Amino acid sequence: MPESATQAFLEVQDIREGVLLLKNNGIRGVLMASSINFALKSEEEQTAIIYAFQNFLNSLDFFCQIVVQSRNINITPYLDSLKDLEEKQTNQLLKEQTASYREFIKNMVVGDVVMTKNFYVVVPYNLMEIFGTKAVGKNFLNQFSGNQTQNQPMKDDEFQRCKTQLWQRMEYLSMGLRRCGIEAMPLTTPELIELFWSIHHPDQAEIGYYPEILPELLK
Repeated sequence: MPESATQAFLEVQDIREGVLLLKNNGIRGVLMASSINFALKSEEEQTAIIYAFQNFLNSLDFFCQIVVQSRNINITPYLDSLKDLEEKQTNQLLKEQTASYREFIKNMVVGDVVMTKNFYVVVPYNLMEIFGTKAVGKNFLNQFSGNQTQNQPMKDDEFQRCKTQLWQRMEYLSMGLRRCGIEAMPLTTPELIELFWSIHHPDQAEIGYYPEILPELLK
């Protein structure tokens, strides 16, 4: 089946067991990180966080990528749910309080765009680390040969071995971020699918719409 325009543009070939497989047979894991309100910390706490993060970065012997995603929030569904809750209230006092709260939220965001930020850490395991320098050199030279072929899919045993190394890196990153007061959790296959879908369909994602994911992918 020929690739669609979007598939040809993306470097991701497949998503398996919470791991991104790239077209060059590199693999990536993605951690979703929590945030901290740095401005509300005391000066001593801020200094401690900065030094902890500095030590964490200096301890890494591999590169990683920190991604910050900003997205508009459509609060209309939330206001609708409050309206339904208001209509279902049997207690008059609770009904009035729900109505008052709904109006408060509605007036608070009038004219303003409500934004949310998500933080991700992309963890790599590269082609050279998987197959070694000889395989990488051979693949590079094939680009100039007359018989160009696509990269062969990674075998199951190779994938499992690489996945183990990748998860060790992700666990190390999680521990380092935890020392800075940041919690980080790896994204599962459905969560990775939703993340990439929302990147390419921001309008639908902002109103809470996501595609149906096949049951065999919910692993």
